[in-house]
Amino acid sequence: MHKKKIFKHIGQVGEHSLVQHVAVPTTWHNTSGAQLVTLQVNTWPCPTVQKGPSNCHNQILCERPLSLVQLLGSSEMRILLAGSPSGNPATWPYAPMSGTETPTQSSSSAPVSATPNLCLQQNVQSGLPDLNMDSPSQPILMNYPKRAFGKTLRRFSASWYQSRPWLEYSVVRDVSFCFACRKFSVSNSDREDIFTKHGYANWKKALEKDGGFHKHASSIPHASSLRGNVVQQIEAASADEIRQRREYMRRILAVTCMLGKQGLPFRGHNETAESHNKGNFMECMALLQKFDPFLQNYTPPSNSTYLSPVSQNEMIDCCSKEVTSTIIKEMHEAKMFAIMADEARDGHTEQLAICVRYVTEGTVKERFLSLTEMRSFDAKSITEALERKLQEGIAQLKCVAQTYDGAAVMSGAAGGVQSLFRERHPEAIYVHCYAHELNLVLCHTCRGITEATEFFSLLKNLYSFFSFSLVSHHKFKEAQTKLGLQPCELVQLSNTRWACQLRTVNAVLDNLPAIIECLAVINTATAVGLKTKICKFSFVYLLTLFKDLLSVVAGLHKYLQKETIDLPQALAYKDAVCDALKQKRSDSTAADMYARAKALSEDNHIIIEEKLPGQRQKTKRMDDFVVESACGAHRGIRTEAEQLKTKLLYPCLDRMVTELENRFSAVNAALLKGIQACSPTSENFLSDPHLAEFAHHYNIDLKTEEVMIARHFLTRKKQAGAAPQDMISVYNLLDSDMFPSLKSVIQVALTVPVSSCTCERSFSVLRRLHIWLRRTMGQCRLHQLAVMAIEKEVLDQDEKGFVPQMKNN
Repeated sequence: MHKKKIFKHIGQVGEHSLVQHVAVPTTWHNTSGAQLVTLQVNTWPCPTVQKGPSNCHNQILCERPLSLVQLLGSSEMRILLAGSPSGNPATWPYAPMSGTETPTQSSSSAPVSATPNLCLQQNVQSGLPDLNMDSPSQPILMNYPKRAFGKTLRRFSASWYQSRPWLEYSVVRDVSFCFACRKFSVSNSDREDIFTKHGYANWKKALEKDGGFHKHASSIPHASSLRGNVVQQIEAASADEIRQRREYMRRILAVTCMLGKQGLPFRGHNETAESHNKGNFMECMALLQKFDPFLQNYTPPSNSTYLSPVSQNEMIDCCSKEVTSTIIKEMHEAKMFAIMADEARDGHTEQLAICVRYVTEGTVKERFLSLTEMRSFDAKSITEALERKLQEGIAQLKCVAQTYDGAAVMSGAAGGVQSLFRERHPEAIYVHCYAHELNLVLCHTCRGITEATEFFSLLKNLYSFFSFSLVSHHKFKEAQTKLGLQPCELVQLSNTRWACQLRTVNAVLDNLPAIIECLAVINTATAVGLKTKICKFSFVYLLTLFKDLLSVVAGLHKYLQKETIDLPQALAYKDAVCDALKQKRSDSTAADMYARAKALSEDNHIIIEEKLPGQRQKTKRMDDFVVESACGAHRGIRTEAEQLKTKLLYPCLDRMVTELENRFSAVNAALLKGIQACSPTSENFLSDPHLAEFAHHYNIDLKTEEVMIARHFLTRKKQAGAAPQDMISVYNLLDSDMFPSLKSVIQVALTVPVSSCTCERSFSVLRRLHIWLRRTMGQCRLHQLAVMAIEKEVLDQDEKGFVPQMKNN
């Protein structure tokens, strides 16, 4: 019999239409009653449907049939035709398809993704392909199939869902099930199998009080199954509550990390509802709530708002420990480190800052580790404090170097910290902080020459005169404005403040006209005395001299404060500075400096007094004699420029160069040569003898073959124009499997610190943290906040992992 394809719309699920492909005979039998026929049915979603002829009741033709045969399978079902078509199907707009093949997707149709609303997660194993496994399947059809009960026809009703949320309906089998029993039942009763396996279809007795749905709902197995469903709901509610709490905690942690990184206070003096300033923490949370829909809709439990001081301290402690844990983890990956320490006075306590240096992921890193309050500051106490910190997870790692400042308690060769520390860590060579060394060079240069000492003493007096008196400071500002100068303050001199000499000289040099005018206006005894001293050509000459000399050294000062600098680079730049200073020891430099000082004096109306030779006087040894003619040797006549050159310029240059060369050679010569042999800028790059002695000190079995192969490998790189320029480039270029021992030697050389500037930077943060408003803060909290404020980079990385870790905890 010739068959046609007809698609019948049988209901709606979500936004999708459910249609059935019905293979029906071309000859339909019109009967006065309903006719039952056995049909091959497939159900699938139809995104685009179009009605057939108007006389075809309750039938929809699919413009683009999308088959779900693979997902739902096919089955025989009995459906009730609501009516027979009275027209000729051949006249419909869709041509009939011959054969009885299963409908498939047309070649021009794009595949449609399955959705949960279309029951794609289904109980296929139990023969119920259209029932969900995670929620009751309650399809709403336009017409449910009818069943004959005697002479009466009855059908399933969608209104039954309303009072029975557990009820579900199978379109494929035209039967109903209990979702709770089907999912959670443990009963072996055949009676209960009706609602779990076979399906209930007695629509006539479905609503009876002593049977059907009511009887099943009041049964003990059903109640037990509902309890299982309740457990599932409780678990789902608990999971949702956990998710919301994590979102809430994520915002609290974000505010905590932000305040910690910025070094801002957390609490307010008054955090009650009536207060207009509840502190940074509460105010940030209130600001966030204004624009965050989640915080606007979420109300935390009253006993776990996490806004109390106790909860806040726990979060700060968690953040600090997580940052420290990340640093220790990186140190374990590096397997070696160097330790740096420095002390500073904070109020009435001595604080010891401990930092570490290591190589990880191809970069050199210097990290802040702890801030420790010291009760006593002798070498033994400091060494014990360092050892206690090493016991917190890094004692088994190799310490290759130690770096401190030049204080006797730290650098003493007999009883200093470096000596006591080497007794327990013999491989840890001591490196005097190069930044401190350079500062000592400048201080000693200024002290060694009388004129220079008097010059810097005069600069101190100028700062005190204009800074400690409000009247003098106001007059100074007025003079700057009157002369059109850029407003700036004079800089205080300090032996412990690096490179402050250059800033002080520049400040006086830039404001010299305002200083002279202001001193003339004030006209007190102190002002007159200062004006007399600075209105001398020798003072102007010393300003010009030290501006030139200190400018040469300023670049080295900044470079030595970098974290990534290595020892060969530092020494190379030091040598370059020495060469530049030696080059200035020339007549041309002296003449140029004198000319600039003379021009500056003329601009400020300072009189240049040329000292001419006076009349010859007899010496004291001739007092007892009558002298009738000149006596004594002729010394000749020298100009003012020549006198300043020999008396100031050359002595300052010579002393500065001597200090640089002497103070930067304190490192063990053999170890220094080994470190330089790892640098591509050194003449002894990859020199076997130097590398061997350096490797022997650290118990590294350096293979000669590796050094030879590496030398040829890097030579080829140089010929190709890709030669490494520094030590870290060599380290990253060499493969760990190919050059294991050589790479370990270079890693040691990179790990040796050049300065303890990281410790000094931590004290700068400490001054911002421990202000007078926060003097009641304890040492533990001060350390935790210091870790968060100093290691911002690590805190940013770890902040993303805090909430996932809470899931595991």
